[in-house]
Amino acid sequence: MSAIATPPLVAPARPAVRAPWRQPSVLPGFGITLGYTLLYLSLIVLIPLIALFLKTATLSWDQFVTAVSSPRVLAAYKVSFGASFAAAFVNLFAGLLVAWVLVRYRFPGRRFIDALVDLPFALPTAVAGIALTALYAPNGWVGQYLEPLGIKVAFRPLGIVVALIFIGLPFVVRTVQPVLEEAERELEEAAAMLGASRWQTFRMVILPAILPALLTGFSLAFARAIGEYGSVIFIAGNLPMVSEIGPLIIITKLEQYDYAGATAVATVMLCASFVLLLLINLLQAWQARRSGTGSAGGRR
Repeated sequence: MSAIATPPLVAPARPAVRAPWRQPSVLPGFGITLGYTLLYLSLIVLIPLIALFLKTATLSWDQFVTAVSSPRVLAAYKVSFGASFAAAFVNLFAGLLVAWVLVRYRFPGRRFIDALVDLPFALPTAVAGIALTALYAPNGWVGQYLEPLGIKVAFRPLGIVVALIFIGLPFVVRTVQPVLEEAERELEEAAAMLGASRWQTFRMVILPAILPALLTGFSLAFARAIGEYGSVIFIAGNLPMVSEIGPLIIITKLEQYDYAGATAVATVMLCASFVLLLLINLLQAWQARRSGTGSAGGRR
């Protein structure tokens, strides 16, 4: 009997292993798009930041401490961070009120007001500063009535707070508004049927749902206000030790060719912004976990 030739055993091909951080997509070009993204971020963000730290590193430790802790610089930090916190705190309540009205009520002109909220995003900051100065100056439309009452807005720290409220309000409104739109009205109706008052319904049902969004909007408005320059420079008055802000200190040092001192002050402002950015990311992750989107995204 002749032997029957059997075909050689061939191991089955292993399926291609996809990296866990790569999401499936019908469109090719992952490598090109990733490379472009890294190049873009490097040119716009990473390289300038590295240059900032390298320029600051040319200072000795004593020179760095002297540059960032002089009385004039510390006063500017106090004005910048204090006014930014005050403006963000006001926007925390004002933004919630505006978002609540836009979501829960229907009235003539609602779409116009909703579009008006985004005006600080589109308006050049210098134009906003000039408009606010003309409005709140001692001879302005509003300032002429506040001056006899002893309330001085323009060319005072209060004017800085007003300008920062103007540019920070949209951050809170646009962060809280979608959360209010997705809130379940049935929970509020159930709380009312169980005898809860309107304040109890808001405190026990609505506020826990929108609190992460409120904190995120507050952090965004605060971080935006810290580095604001255009809308503040006209209404601040720029008096040293009184109404001088941190970004103006940086500009002044650059005009004096003190580049290392300017980068030292900018480094302090940058580190504060990094801390706020970390806080914003933590708050957004907390909001995602509370709403369940984080776990849903992990199951995809």
